[in-house]
Amino acid sequence: MPLYEHVFIARQDLSNAQAEGLIEHFSAVLSDNGGKVVENEYWGVKTMAYKINKNRKGHYAFLKSDAPAAAVQEMERLMRLHDDVMRVLTIKVDKHAEGVSVQMQKRDEREERGDRGGFGGERRERPSFGDRPDRGGDRGGDRSGDRGDRPSFGAPRR
Repeated sequence: MPLYEHVFIARQDLSNAQAEGLIEHFSAVLSDNGGKVVENEYWGVKTMAYKINKNRKGHYAFLKSDAPAAAVQEMERLMRLHDDVMRVLTIKVDKHAEGVSVQMQKRDEREERGDRGGFGGERRERPSFGDRPDRGGDRGGDRSGDRGDRPSFGAPRR
C-alpha cells in the first residue's frame, strides 16, 4: 500500500484533548477503510502566518499512514466537512522518515543550517549610476522644465 503523510490544522478554541480526539477519529476512519496509521504526533498550538477563518493560531497534527488511496480520499473528505478542521495537507512519500519529525525536535538538537547560499558574509561593491556611460552621470535626466509654472495639488488656483 502507498505511504502518506498528513498535516491538519484545527481551530484554536479547541482544548488539547479535543484536538487529540480529532487525531483518534481520523485514524479510525483510515483503519475502517483498510489502512493503518503508522505514527501520529500532536504538535500543539502554533501561530499561523496569516489568519484562516478569523483564527490566528491553530492546533497542528501530523499523521503517517499506510493506506489505500480510497481510504485517504475518504479521510480527506471527512476532514474538509468537519467544522473544527481548517486546513488539510496530504502528500505521498516513498518511505517514512525514522524518528520524530523536525517540529518535535528541540531547536538545539536540529541540524545546523550550514551555508545559506551566499546571503551572509561580505557584500560586493555595486557600481554607482555616475559610472554608467548610458546614464550620462546624472540620475535625474534633464530638469529644465521644473514645473514651476503649474500649481501643486495643495495650492489654490488663480
